[in-house]
Amino acid sequence: MRFTVDLSQSGIPSEYWPQYQRAVTALLQQLSLRPELRLIAISGAQGCGKSTLAAVLVNALQQLGCRAAAVSLDDYYFAKQQRQQLAQQVHPWLAQRGVPGTHDIASAIRDAEAVLTGQPVSLPCFSKALDDVLPQRPLQQLDVLIVEGWCLGCPPQPASQLQRAVNRQEQQLDADGRWRRYVNQQLAGPYQRYFQFIQYLLYLQAPDWQAVCRWRQQQEEKLWQAQGQGMTTTELAHFMASFQRLTEYGWQQLPQLADVCWQLDQQQRILPIPA
Repeated sequence: MRFTVDLSQSGIPSEYWPQYQRAVTALLQQLSLRPELRLIAISGAQGCGKSTLAAVLVNALQQLGCRAAAVSLDDYYFAKQQRQQLAQQVHPWLAQRGVPGTHDIASAIRDAEAVLTGQPVSLPCFSKALDDVLPQRPLQQLDVLIVEGWCLGCPPQPASQLQRAVNRQEQQLDADGRWRRYVNQQLAGPYQRYFQFIQYLLYLQAPDWQAVCRWRQQQEEKLWQAQGQGMTTTELAHFMASFQRLTEYGWQQLPQLADVCWQLDQQQRILPIPA
């Protein structure tokens, strides 16, 4: 079967198109051998290009006559007011979106079940600029749902790894480990139940934490240009600190757990290109 991979509207630099076309075509070839797949996940650190890749895959699948759509795990974030309540009840750092425990994972599970059983679904939408929930998308019938997110498929950490802070902000804001234990409990419980619905997992592996922070800074700069609002450099550093623990743990675990792992270089190019 021949696949059309259109990157003209993807935002991917044109010099990267050949390798992305080969990589995406190889992935589509794999997926075509498993027509039962309805829930496909793309996991990877912030700035890895998950949403871009998801959009490219949706476009390619739609060209084949498949009713496909993409949703981000970010779209399932709790509303700002709900996170503020969580911060009061559990730990102040949970007012910030990001880690397991700040998503409406029960809704994500319901949507996954709906897609897998052939039921129509109304997908959520979240505004990062407003840091709040937007109205849901119209009800739609899907053959395939692609979900992308930074911690998809990640297992919980062993208790022994929770004892040490991984950065200065954990030392300052989570000296007693209460925040990281709660996050790990959420990851071990409802998030693992959600991950069980994933039928195919693609992992984008960033080269190091410094690259992730740099890529995320570039995303924030684009947000400022497009909407005139976003996080300052200081706010972004605070925001990113909460992601470091599970991002680095994911590097150890997810390459072995994923169906396929694409390694990225410092310029976000896929290395090596899958055969």
